[in-house]
Amino acid sequence: MYNVRAIDRAIQILSCFEDDAPEKTIAEISSAVGLPRPTTLRILVTLHSGGFVERTADGERYRLGTHLITLGARVVNRLDVRQVARPFLVALEERFEETCDLGIFSKGEVLYIEIVQSRHALRLAGSPGLRSPAHCTASGKVFLAFLPPDRLAQILNRPLARYTDKTITSPERLRQELEEVRIRGYAVDDQELNPGVRAVAVPIRDSGGKVVAAIGMPGPVERMTAERIPVLAQALMEAANAISARLAQKDTTPRG
Repeated sequence: MYNVRAIDRAIQILSCFEDDAPEKTIAEISSAVGLPRPTTLRILVTLHSGGFVERTADGERYRLGTHLITLGARVVNRLDVRQVARPFLVALEERFEETCDLGIFSKGEVLYIEIVQSRHALRLAGSPGLRSPAHCTASGKVFLAFLPPDRLAQILNRPLARYTDKTITSPERLRQELEEVRIRGYAVDDQELNPGVRAVAVPIRDSGGKVVAAIGMPGPVERMTAERIPVLAQALMEAANAISARLAQKDTTPRG
């Protein structure tokens, strides 16, 4: 496959900005991508003119530009699953007064493409575009549970990062958990990513039965009790089945 070097380098620069380091100096960018400072500067000037990066008020640092929001929104908006699922997410939030999210599996992580926030004052912060690890989130376990064995093995062969004292870091124990997910039809995150937060999630399937997305409902442990989890899971499964049916209908509807 033939790559255009200048575009390759621009992609590297855009990808070097992170949530915990959203702004970087030219020197930091140059070091992160392994390019000479003059080359880095030339690419940044071009990206800046297109709105892909912005300069901070003091002119010393760069950050991702708002034009990326426009492009990202176009990608999200064309996803059939988001368009079909959103009314169900809204209905679930209104019924249970808990945040409801929609995620897809992207590069081994959960990428949230829609989040309907709870009306409670105590709620989880998050917005579309957020990424979370798969092994310690409810939606992530849904995706892992239904991956082909060879793909799952690749993921479990890598170290599983610990985020709390409840994070599952043993591949064998995680495999057992994923088997339970397949049997009962839903996954639970019991304070495995964030202390004090539980979540439940279920799969959404396409017309061929492949898991293409997951609906999740996270909340504080005080509200996400052990008794309430099965009730929420049942409602999520009913919504997911309805979404899956509509996606299948869209797949079989002739397009003119």
